[in-house]
Amino acid sequence: MRTRRTVRPARALAGLLLAAAVALTGCGAGGDSGDAPSQMKDAAAAPGEADGAKADAKEGAGPAASGARPGAAPKLPVDHVIRTATLTVQVKDVSKALDTARTATENAGGYIGDETTTRDVDSAEQTRVVLRVPVEKYDDVLTALQGTGTLLERTAKAQDVGDQVVDVDSRVASQRASVARVRALMDRATKLTDVVALEGELSRREADLEALLARQASLKDRTSLATVTLTLTETPVKKAAEDEDPGFLDALAGGWHALLTTLRWIAVAIGAALPFALPALAILLVWRHLRQPRHETRPDKPTED
Repeated sequence: MRTRRTVRPARALAGLLLAAAVALTGCGAGGDSGDAPSQMKDAAAAPGEADGAKADAKEGAGPAASGARPGAAPKLPVDHVIRTATLTVQVKDVSKALDTARTATENAGGYIGDETTTRDVDSAEQTRVVLRVPVEKYDDVLTALQGTGTLLERTAKAQDVGDQVVDVDSRVASQRASVARVRALMDRATKLTDVVALEGELSRREADLEALLARQASLKDRTSLATVTLTLTETPVKKAAEDEDPGFLDALAGGWHALLTTLRWIAVAIGAALPFALPALAILLVWRHLRQPRHETRPDKPTED
């Protein structure tokens, strides 16, 4: 009896200890399982936060890296702008100034286009030349040309053709793909009628492609090279007379000049009409002579007694 009483309390105590251990283990497992979703969320959010940090860093470094000021107007792409300029410069020696312009153009990597030289009644020489210069050297060449003499006139224009360049490039790519498809169909064609029809379609599409390529090359030439029309002249600039109030003598001289001009024009008109007036006068005299009535002599009637 004593042995049984001793064993039962021992078993009960062991059961209580086991239950307490299981309870503690369950609590620890529950705590771990409660932290797992938050760790997964943190792991999932980590790449997004990293990308956001990279984006913020990129945006923050963008203006500083490019040197652009916030709020500054964006510059047009150089390769999509057609630049033209017209200059008129008065020089002492046209030949020397032309050599300077030619040297500046060739040093910039450009070339001389059309050239025309004339002389006026006073033997003053004037030359008109068309220059093609790279766009990146456009401003430098204009400055050099203006320094050859006295600038009389300057006109500069810039035309943005970015939309045209993008449109032509896209159409060229599409047309090339279209030509490739027709050629692939020709390789698989077996009937003569199909081959003839495909050849005609291929010729038409290749012609369209060549036209697009020519337009693309023209846009590339005009956007890569600026056109400068330079006029060099030795004729001095006529200074405008100072405005003064006219006086009595000025009015008298002006009236006398107007009178002489009027008389001169009247004399010119009379001289021009005189060759026609003489024949007209002769015709008028003949016509009046023919219109005169003729008097016929009639016998006198006898008188009645």
